[in-house]
Amino acid sequence: MDLHSSYPALSDLRAKTQRRIPKFVWEYLDSATGDERTKARNRAKLDEILFNPSILHGDITPDTTTTLLGQRYPLPVGMAPIGMSGLMWPDAEFSLARAAATANVPYCISTVATKTPEEMAPHIGENAWFQLYPPRDEGIRKDLLSRAKAAGFSTLVLTVDVPIASRRERQVRSGLTTPPRLTPRLLAQVAMRPAWALATARAGMPRMKLIDDYAEEVSGLSSTAHAGYLLRTSPDWDYFTWLRDHWDGPLVVKGVLRADDAKRLTATGVDALWLSNHAGRQFDAAPAPIEVLPAIRAVTDLPLIVDSGFETGLDILRALALGANFVFMGRGFHYALCALGEKGPAHLLDILSKDLEANMGQLGARTFGDVPAALVT
Repeated sequence: MDLHSSYPALSDLRAKTQRRIPKFVWEYLDSATGDERTKARNRAKLDEILFNPSILHGDITPDTTTTLLGQRYPLPVGMAPIGMSGLMWPDAEFSLARAAATANVPYCISTVATKTPEEMAPHIGENAWFQLYPPRDEGIRKDLLSRAKAAGFSTLVLTVDVPIASRRERQVRSGLTTPPRLTPRLLAQVAMRPAWALATARAGMPRMKLIDDYAEEVSGLSSTAHAGYLLRTSPDWDYFTWLRDHWDGPLVVKGVLRADDAKRLTATGVDALWLSNHAGRQFDAAPAPIEVLPAIRAVTDLPLIVDSGFETGLDILRALALGANFVFMGRGFHYALCALGEKGPAHLLDILSKDLEANMGQLGARTFGDVPAALVT
């Protein structure tokens, strides 16, 4: 079956995912925080960016390749980290890493994944990134960096936009706890999703294995908390400097939304900036990364990565036109995996590739460098 005939867009994969996974899992994956106005703003601000189509260019074969941090990629898109990926679909981290390695796009795993760096090592390619929720304890910090490097993760991503846990009311209402506890209510939801239930039964209930390795080194853990929150700290500039000095490889800071922060980071040795509002999952009064992108581009020549709300190849062109170098998508690749299994991530990459080419053709753009000229200003 041609997957494009049944699933021509990410929205089709999202709809199938909702029918295929339990409601409490869906709420974890799809929800934001508060009234979800930031999540809606991410989409609305992308839709405001318009282009003027261009004509009489003859046949065009768009070039969708790009370079980031010294690596050449076939598309300007990567797979963003989501905590507890293995809750969405069993062994999700393995599947996503293999798909990324096959397609030669970056894959970024979360500190709070359900797999350890050592377990990931056989599945990752050359462009595997490790997202760090910053540990407070220096010994744990050093050990995490050492394990990630030894497993083959080449780029470190410091997440700075989670100084405190968000409320995520939809997730709370669903009855989901972290780690998950299968109450009668949740078991009833599981029974309605046999494919997810059988796959999870084979793999076992997901847990944050990397965090669990250090759980005994912290105290005060309640029955409703997980070790990640006790291990984690809110980093400051000294923390960033320490990390820069102790990581041998590219260092990216994720969660940047202000030009003054971007300017200071540029002067302190970071290799790329990742503009993100955590897809609306942390703070419900944040601007969309796409709307602050021009101001940040104006103060730095560093590579700029952007996420939050991206769904299509056209969205990716919008970011590139405003000065971004690369787009990462988190929910999208999880929708694809949950909907279609191992075939899903590759299919989404094909959707994005075809959409990039179709829209570049409409703009008369042979390369991404031609796209900014078509912006409606």
